[in-house]
Amino acid sequence: MSKSLKRVIAALDEAGIPYDLREMPDSTRTAREAADAVGCALDQIAKSIVVEGEISGKLTLFVTAGGNRVCTETVAELLGEGTHPASGTRIREVTGFAIGGVSPVGHLNPIRAYFDPRLTDFEEVWAAAGTPRHVFGIAPDRLRRLCRGELADFVETDA
Repeated sequence: MSKSLKRVIAALDEAGIPYDLREMPDSTRTAREAADAVGCALDQIAKSIVVEGEISGKLTLFVTAGGNRVCTETVAELLGEGTHPASGTRIREVTGFAIGGVSPVGHLNPIRAYFDPRLTDFEEVWAAAGTPRHVFGIAPDRLRRLCRGELADFVETDA
């Protein structure tokens, strides 16, 4: 078992939160791959998007529904600075996860998080469990509390 997966399981177990851990036969690197593998709606996938502040250099996690895209302008307003997608190296350095397996929980270092309200429309959502082949199902309110995600509207909308 990988160190990343162990950290996610430990975070979930320490919180005493019920969850459903699954190992998939194929990659779940994308939200579509994960939804197809689990057999759920695309928006039930809780994607972990990590951005880096252009001035502060701080990483911020945005947990969003699988079909949504993070809005760059809204993120800049929320954080008070422009951002760019964090590099794989920075993500691994701060969270301990590689891109494609970034979990919203079990990070090496604390990271500020925002949570997409769309995820609360479901009884259960699925998130990466630290590897490209592991996911866990959890109630969205429990996931939000565990990752300390602040509910915020930060996704692109059709004009």
